[in-house]
Amino acid sequence: MSSPIALREAGLTDPWVALNPGADPVERVRVLRRAHETFTEAGTVSRPVRSVVADSWRRSARAGVGPDGSAYVELTDGDLGSYRAEHPLAPVMPLFRELMGTFASDGEHLLAVCDAQGRLLWVEGHPVTRQKADGMNFVPGARWAESAMGTNAPGTAVALDRPVQVFAAEHFIRRVQPWTCAAAPVHDPRTGRLLGAVDITGGDGLAHPHSLGFVQAVARAAESQLALLTPIPAATDALQLTALGRDEALLVADGRKLRLSRRHSELLVLLSRHPDGLTGDELLCSLYEDESVTPVTLRAELARLRRLLGTGVLGSRPYRLAVPVESDVSVVERRLAAGAITAAVAAYAGPLLPGSQAPAVVRLRRRLADGLRAALVSGGDPDLLACWAQASWGEDDLDVWRALAAVRPTAPIRARLAELEAEQSAYPWPVRH
Repeated sequence: MSSPIALREAGLTDPWVALNPGADPVERVRVLRRAHETFTEAGTVSRPVRSVVADSWRRSARAGVGPDGSAYVELTDGDLGSYRAEHPLAPVMPLFRELMGTFASDGEHLLAVCDAQGRLLWVEGHPVTRQKADGMNFVPGARWAESAMGTNAPGTAVALDRPVQVFAAEHFIRRVQPWTCAAAPVHDPRTGRLLGAVDITGGDGLAHPHSLGFVQAVARAAESQLALLTPIPAATDALQLTALGRDEALLVADGRKLRLSRRHSELLVLLSRHPDGLTGDELLCSLYEDESVTPVTLRAELARLRRLLGTGVLGSRPYRLAVPVESDVSVVERRLAAGAITAAVAAYAGPLLPGSQAPAVVRLRRRLADGLRAALVSGGDPDLLACWAQASWGEDDLDVWRALAAVRPTAPIRARLAELEAEQSAYPWPVRH
């Protein structure tokens, strides 16, 4: 990750944006071409090259990509048509065309969509620009993965699973260097699985922060549309549990919405994570810090919960749920495990049952929040870091604010970081989430 000093020297405040307003694109191209030649000849990267680009150049070289390479068309004719028709992004192509088609045509740009392996599925836009792009095989069916074509927006976006802008000589392959592109990944809204990326490609006019923000907004709109087109199947006997950011969980069962007490919320969270069940002793240890609480008290709580849920839902010996449960906690965990950080953050509505002191719930709450925080800090996405830092649960999170200040060193962010460091140096105990 670039330091704030290095970013300022490069004239940048966001490492994912290629060129800030007011910068001289001609001078920037000259500097980048010299840096590119230095890298291809000696393998070293000079400081003005953004860290995301430098890292991509190194990956490209390790993958055996040559600076004079060209794209290989893997899918043609009938194979391409069949693959596109069955691809999960096919249903949102009308949305892509509606949001980006006019922009691409009027600006002499191209709209492109690739799959998760970096294969271009659709390339549309201004006819003259398309003809020029044909010369470098920027065509449907061609493989533009970073490992095949080096640094480029769609290929690097799916490699990193985050939006990225690539300007001129930042491209690894020389014949691509007259172009500028911005791309953002698109995920399955249910599972968080990476489906591909949407890209806008054209000339130097795209070298603006707005281009990256635009394509990212289009990707988010596509994910929302996919969520509407493919809703989560709701079986009549399934339970839907919402426990993030709430002291009292919400349960949907047989079409009924039930607001649970705190203790019932804790019980359902724990039982949903142990489909094979928990014994009475295990539940006592998981729920109560006070060893004076008796099994009779627990059995009374479970009896009330059984009446609330209805017949046949809560079993005993061991205590277990007899129907499937889908919880917002499991959604976040699946997306986090899949590396879909943006999707995981989108599903995270706040700490798990924040008022609960049940030992097992506290452990799970910390583990989930710490996993997300670690992914955010490691990923260095300024938008996701800002989203966390500005939420009620992240406003005092020193590690996240430090990471945010490193990639977006604005005056308000630096001021807030200094305030937090002063506060926590005066009271140096760890903050729990």
